[in-house]
This record gives sequence, C-alpha cells and structure tokens, in this order.
Amino acid sequence: MPGPLRLSSSLLAFSLSVFAHAEIFQLPTANRALFEPGGEERFFSPTPGKTWESGTFGCVRSDGHQLHEGLDIKWTQRDRKGEPTDPVLAAASGTVAYVNRKPGLSNYGNYLVLRHRIEGLEICTLYAHLASVREDLHAGSALKAGEPIGVMGRTSNTRARIAAERAHVHFEIDFIASEHYAAWHEAHLAGMRNDHGNWNGHNLLGIDPRALLLQQRAKGEQFSLVHFVQTQTELCRVLVRQPDFAFARRHPALVRRNPATDKEGIGAYELVLNFNGIPCQLIPRAPSEVKNYAAKTHLLSVNDAEQKKNGCRKFLTQKAGKWELTAEALQHLDLLAH
Repeated sequence: MPGPLRLSSSLLAFSLSVFAHAEIFQLPTANRALFEPGGEERFFSPTPGKTWESGTFGCVRSDGHQLHEGLDIKWTQRDRKGEPTDPVLAAASGTVAYVNRKPGLSNYGNYLVLRHRIEGLEICTLYAHLASVREDLHAGSALKAGEPIGVMGRTSNTRARIAAERAHVHFEIDFIASEHYAAWHEAHLAGMRNDHGNWNGHNLLGIDPRALLLQQRAKGEQFSLVHFVQTQTELCRVLVRQPDFAFARRHPALVRRNPATDKEGIGAYELVLNFNGIPCQLIPRAPSEVKNYAAKTHLLSVNDAEQKKNGCRKFLTQKAGKWELTAEALQHLDLLAH
C-alpha cells in the first residue's frame, strides 16, 4: 500500500493553480475525461462485467434496484506493482469533518469527509477507498480547493476485494440528513453498529456529481448550486406536520416563502423530494392550510415516471392501485426532521 502523500511545494502550487478558475466544485483527481466527448469509459470505473454506467450516480447497480451514491473515478497513473498513485484533491474549499483510517470499519475503506458552506447550503464531499489519507489532516483542518488530501486506492471491507485494475476514488457530493444522526441511530437502529457517529454513510444524501459538474461547466458564472438543487426531478411531495423541521432550519435557501405563514405561523412543511430523498424545496404551510390533514405525514403526489425510472430507494409502494409511503420513507422523514 502506498505511503502517506507528500507533494513538493511546486506540485502543490501547480495543483492549486490548475483548479483556481473553477466556480464551486472541481474534479477530485487529474482525470478530466468526464469533459471529453466519448470519454466516459476512461473516466468511470464500472463494476466487474458491467459497462461504465455502473460507475455513475443513481439506480445503476443490480439492474436498477441498488443505489450508487457517487462517482467511481478511474486511476490515471500506477506504480510498478500496478497500484494507483493518483493524488486525490479537495473538490471545494472547506474543513475536514471526518477521517476514517481503519478500512475494515467501512465499505468506504479509508475515507474522508469535507464540509462546505456554499450559497447558504451545508454540503459535504466524500472521498472513499483511499490507499492513504494525508497524515496531518484531522477534524477541523481547513483545506483549499485543489489541495491534496490523499492517494487513490482500493480499500474496503467488502467480501469482494477491489481489483487493482478497478482501483478508483468513490466521490460523493452530499447533504447531511441530520446533525444528530448518532443519537437518532442509537434510538432507532440500536441493533446496527455505527462506527462513524454522525459521519455514517446513511446520514449522507448524495446528489449527482456528474450532472452538477457538467451543468456548472456549461453555465460558468451563471451556475447556482441552490438552483441546481431546487430543479431536481421531483419524485413525490409529502406533507409533514412538524412546524420546526430541522432540515428546513439548516437550509433556509431551499425554503419557499408562503404569505399565509407570515400571518399565521407554520403548521407543517410540504417537501418536494427527489428520488434520493433530498428535500429540494420546502414549502411552509399555515395551520389553516393543513387543518384537513390529520396524520403527521401525508403523501400528496407522486411522479409516476420518476418512480419507475429511479425507484431504488424504495420510498413508495402501491397498494390497491394507490401510492403509499413505505416504512423506509417514514424513517427517512423522521431523520430529516431531527
């Protein structure tokens, strides 16, 4: 396994200068094939026996039944033993939220999470399967976009080891579901181990980095992260009768103004969810608007086409021809509320 990453000052300066022009997010390695016509096979690392699409974000595993919450980015350089040596770089300026240097404790292997504040949104980036993480990094360390954080690898605790040829960095752009995940996990998932506190992967809700990076490149200075999130394809709308909804409190940029609540106060929130359960828009509802909804949670509408295309989170089920929220969806909404 490669040792700790050490870059010369000249190489560090080069890496920072290369990415300095980017607006918000940058690719986390030197692999730029994502932006080249027909470059997908040189950029994405697929699962064994599958095409490059299996290395992308979304319902792309197990014939569409399993979610892959990030991008698997291929190596561009290897040592004499065939191990990748690509430096992995911070995709945006921020601070280290969490470092796991015990690969046996996670499917992610060695992984690092950075925390960012962008356009009023709390966003994280995650870098997994690292061969090594920079030795001096710890929770609270500040990093600039393009700064090296580790070396690409293939660490994991899965039964099937990642082959050297398939070495990659698994890269995510995530929302945090709850700031109190560890306590919530203890109360609701007591039978399941949690070795990573609030930085358990179940608490990170990925958004498609490929779509984001391509739109950012196309729009340039006109790109807005808030607009990108708000215009995600809608899976469903859900009403939650909880006036103090934690996700709304932490992400006011995603909350739409409702004049009725200015007068009456908030009695509930209407959530516009994408297929991964991210509340892309939150609409406060006044007590008078929700007086006919007795249950705490009510499914308002479903985008049938999106459910058919991207239903791998299994948030919805049909009973007697009518859509209903599953137990998984109700648990997810409870987590978002805390």
